[in-house]
Amino acid sequence: MTLAQSIEGNNPVLNITIFGLFVLVTLVVVFRASRNTKTASDYYAAGRAFTGPQNGTAIAGDYLSAASFLGIAGAIAVYGYDGFLYSIGFLVAWLVALLLVAELLRNTGKFTMGDVLAFRMRQKPVRAAAATSTMAVSFFYLLAQMAGAGALVSLLLGIEGDVGQAIVIAVVGIVMIVYVLVGGMKGTTWVQIIKAALLIAGTFAMTIWVLGRFGLNLSELLGSAAASAPDGEAVLNPGAKYGATETSKLDFLSLGIALVLGTAGLPHVLMRFYTVPTAKDARKSVVWAIVLIGLFYLFTLVLGYGAAAIVGSERISNAPGGENSAAPLLAEALGGPVLLGFIAAVAFATILAVVAGLTITASASFAHDVYANVIKRGKVDDKTSEVKVARITACVIGAVAILGGILAKDQNVAFLVALAFAVAASANLPTILYSLFWKRFNTSGALWSIYGGLAVTLVLIVFSPAVSGTEKSMITGADFSWFPLQNPGLVSIPVSFFLGWLGTMLSKEHLEDKHKEMEVRALTGAGAEKATSH
Repeated sequence: MTLAQSIEGNNPVLNITIFGLFVLVTLVVVFRASRNTKTASDYYAAGRAFTGPQNGTAIAGDYLSAASFLGIAGAIAVYGYDGFLYSIGFLVAWLVALLLVAELLRNTGKFTMGDVLAFRMRQKPVRAAAATSTMAVSFFYLLAQMAGAGALVSLLLGIEGDVGQAIVIAVVGIVMIVYVLVGGMKGTTWVQIIKAALLIAGTFAMTIWVLGRFGLNLSELLGSAAASAPDGEAVLNPGAKYGATETSKLDFLSLGIALVLGTAGLPHVLMRFYTVPTAKDARKSVVWAIVLIGLFYLFTLVLGYGAAAIVGSERISNAPGGENSAAPLLAEALGGPVLLGFIAAVAFATILAVVAGLTITASASFAHDVYANVIKRGKVDDKTSEVKVARITACVIGAVAILGGILAKDQNVAFLVALAFAVAASANLPTILYSLFWKRFNTSGALWSIYGGLAVTLVLIVFSPAVSGTEKSMITGADFSWFPLQNPGLVSIPVSFFLGWLGTMLSKEHLEDKHKEMEVRALTGAGAEKATSH
């Protein structure tokens, strides 16, 4: 049985046509947006020309990845209540970003996280460390999206075999590189706005359609999902995925902490705060993002239970792609090949928009922090040379992402996403919070926190059940796991905060005066415009 036949009613020709149409429309938008991309400010921060609502929509487009759309709907369809806990974790995370970092980062930074950290510390080592952690988070996230793209698009286009999947991953990578090279942040932002509008409109239409099948009665939908689930009403209660053992309860706590704290440390999310003209707009954009993302996650609840009721969790689990096929199977059951083609295109758009956002973040971090401020020591001769370096870096990152995606195409995508969140929460967030709120914090503390957090997270993940020791591990034939949790957040995040404190206390460097200046700027925005003009 081919992949194309596995989703009944799947029409690969129709899917390719809708994919092609989306890519064509977005490329036209990107080319139009690129006409004003000349300076570093245009390339990295879209000339700070986006309004709060526009940026909020783009943040939603950046944040709602294929893991959110396909993974959460599938997790709810198969595990019920426990699947919805992902939605809650991802959404609550935005309150941390809104209350602790959005406005303050916009006021103190210029283009990257390295700007904020280097404001009151020694430039070279801190910028190099910030760039390292940014590249690490972006790489793991990119790997997950590219591997997901290969599996998803192959499933929907009926492509079989390793060569076919590799070609799909390469095409996604090439289109992403074109978006970033040509459009910079402005073009990427418009791609994300279009994708967010498509995703929310598509999921809204499916939600109404599903509820319509059950007389617009949510209770009837949940009852029908429970009736068709193998475990009956257990699908409406906690414990289907987490809670069987004490270790799994701790694992859930660890995952929840990583999701909630990781978002405020994700470099591609942080960079979006610099595309608006003022801190007020940064705050407004997060509020818009919370509303749109919150709505989307409510839709996933209906879609997940709808898939369980209409398609059946056993059929979803047995389909190619497993849980990830829940949303496409539901679309096919509701509206036939046309709705399936549209949802397939939305999923493809989702992957493209997220990988473009990640690529521009990683290339900006290297060009601005490493090239302009470490190698050139802030003395870049020509304003366009930094942008040239960023574009070259984007090509290199794109090539590495394509190769990595091809190598990781059979790996656990959820593991790679969780790794990105754990690294962001462990290496980035403690350093950002200490920088903004603790006046004694210094260069040594920042380096201990970033490098220590990164090292601890990577070591714990390598020796966890996610990599070896179980049937679902990354390396199935081996067992070198001694750390019991799949996600290291519960240990790595407190350790990183502790390392930041210890490194600071062991160093004699005092930067309290510089902190006062940073505090005034962070809270009032005074001087931010002068610093951010190019």
